[in-house]
Amino acid sequence: MEDEVNRPIFVVGSPRSGTSILTWCLGQHPNIVPLEESDWLGDLAVNLALYYQTGTSRGDYTLLSSIGVEKSEFFSAFGETINDLILRHRVDFEKKRWRCAAGPSIPEDHFVPKFDVKKRWVDGTPEYSFYICGLRKLFPEALFIHIFRDVTSVVRSMLHFHHISGGTLVGNEQEAYIYWLRTVSHCFLAERAYGPQVIFRLRYSDLVETPEAALRTMFSFLEEPYAPECLTPLAQRINSSHVPPDFEIDLRKIDPKLIEQATRLYQQVEKSSQPLGASPAAVEEIEAAFEERVQFVATLGGEYRNALQKIARLKKRNQQIAACTERVTIENKKKSAIVRHLRARWKHSKWLENLLGALPKEVSATNEKEEGHSSKGNGASRSISIE
Repeated sequence: MEDEVNRPIFVVGSPRSGTSILTWCLGQHPNIVPLEESDWLGDLAVNLALYYQTGTSRGDYTLLSSIGVEKSEFFSAFGETINDLILRHRVDFEKKRWRCAAGPSIPEDHFVPKFDVKKRWVDGTPEYSFYICGLRKLFPEALFIHIFRDVTSVVRSMLHFHHISGGTLVGNEQEAYIYWLRTVSHCFLAERAYGPQVIFRLRYSDLVETPEAALRTMFSFLEEPYAPECLTPLAQRINSSHVPPDFEIDLRKIDPKLIEQATRLYQQVEKSSQPLGASPAAVEEIEAAFEERVQFVATLGGEYRNALQKIARLKKRNQQIAACTERVTIENKKKSAIVRHLRARWKHSKWLENLLGALPKEVSATNEKEEGHSSKGNGASRSISIE
């Protein structure tokens, strides 16, 4: 698709910062297709880095090295294919969305030509805040919009996310602060690494208070003409987590050092302007972070196998312990049976002893005399027999 522009747009930033509404605003532009959150492009970039390592691991004896494919060319080839695939199906995508909104009675002829001219697309997946470096490798001409919102408002919205989704975004206040801190830190690093020609910082407060001016500035960055229809989604309420006005964050459940760190980052980003240019040091840092993630995934399979082996050994050991425990239990039962038997015999002997001790003395004397006579008689008999 030679006439298509491979310059996708990614809206990044912390969840509950306005990434979705901004994506929808951009999607009203006559040249931009709004996509659903994809979630897989970042992982694709990481895996492609692994595949490139494999394809160049033995120098000229491996395919990619032997034919002279550079890493940048390898990545961008996949990016171009993805871009073409999305734009090739843009009409089908918009047709489904338009049909859902318009209903079945309006002919499609009134719809298709309008969307067939769109040449760019926007993806507002917040998790891509962690993959800006990888996405730049896939789409070297991609542009990024970092929508930035204060940490307190984001945490309050995260904690009430279940009101609109039915599921939870974070488990507690501590996790919400960590989530905001990680995403904003990565986006702020990307701002320093790539400069204002690649990533544009948009304050959430500007989008709410002066939406037209904010969008005009943003479209100037995107090199697209301003389109008034992009204001339409903002007519509805932004941030639909239904946070009660009197809701307060329980700061006692959060590490004070974490609060201090998040507050310091918020003030730093809020009060500073974007860097005027790219920073080589920041580029090195963000590349190192991407490479660290690649190596983590590279060793993940081996670590998983090691974990399975450890589990198998522990399971075998537990089985041995269980068998030993069973044998000990059986031996203990046998010993307990012997003890019970001996106790029963001892009780029986005591009973006989007590019984004999309780007999009358006359009976005992008579028995003794009889036993004496019997002894004498036996002696006489023995004497007679001897004679």
